[in-house]
Amino acid sequence: MSIRNRFVFLIPLYLVIGGGLCLLAQQKGQYVPGQYGLNAGIMPDPGFTYANLTMNYSADSLKDSQGNSVAGITGTYSFWAIQNVFYYVPKGRFLGGKFATMADLVVANGSLTADLGIPPQFSSKAGGQGMADTWVQPVNLAWSPKRADIWAGYAFMAPTGRFTPLASNNIGSGYWGNNVLSGTTAYLTKNKGTSLSLYTDWEIHGQKKGTNITPGQAFTDEWGLGQVLPLKKDLSRLLQLGAIGYDQWQVTSNKGSTSNFPFYSVHAVGFQTNFILPGKGLLLFFKYEPEYLAKARPQGRTIVFGGSWTLRDPKPKAQP
Repeated sequence: MSIRNRFVFLIPLYLVIGGGLCLLAQQKGQYVPGQYGLNAGIMPDPGFTYANLTMNYSADSLKDSQGNSVAGITGTYSFWAIQNVFYYVPKGRFLGGKFATMADLVVANGSLTADLGIPPQFSSKAGGQGMADTWVQPVNLAWSPKRADIWAGYAFMAPTGRFTPLASNNIGSGYWGNNVLSGTTAYLTKNKGTSLSLYTDWEIHGQKKGTNITPGQAFTDEWGLGQVLPLKKDLSRLLQLGAIGYDQWQVTSNKGSTSNFPFYSVHAVGFQTNFILPGKGLLLFFKYEPEYLAKARPQGRTIVFGGSWTLRDPKPKAQP
């Protein structure tokens, strides 16, 4: 049996932190990069999967449209998010592949402290906490050719998080989003222990509540190159190590009062480790991705850790 067939797989996760935390009022997209990496093209086995993920983003540098630090501005921008993801994969085949559906409920806490180089009474401090926007991914189809796993799907972001125009404690985006998604994992070795993964997300945004602003569309890719190392000869315990990274670009102009804002982009490279117990349907993971280039947005680092557990239906047969 190949290593691939005994995996437990990490589920993709999403969140959004509201525009009230953004000093520049930059109209960033809803998808926060850093969610994917290794095994991006793999859907979980049929049954129910629950994943819990904790994400922290922290930045102390603000970049202009050329990627240079903005003079006269110091401070920090950070958020924490705890994500609860529920995934269902029914038995049977649809259009030759697996069908899957997923929803993500997020509790977030964010803060911004900035020195604008002006008198203290005009300095900016903001923060919010509570339920963020809700990600629903109702349609996904996955296929498994001989040396790859591939899926494609659609998701929408519902603006369930608190949002009031110009408020300093927003935790939601204030608008609906639509996403066209794909994931691919190609296996470079016969036993599928060495893999190369790519995830893509094209996001399209609605008009922000209470304003004339429609944020520009954005494109994100996330990639990973990984290697599985058996910790026991019977493959009941596996360690997966790899290099990962992400890139995100704004690809169309904003509409409304922010239409003259510069396009933003960001790029990061880091690493991921997975500890896998295939027989128990359990995976634990840790990711660290420092950003090496950003334009028209903060530049910082992303840390993600957590785990996933799959209750398979039907239950797998015992292996000899």
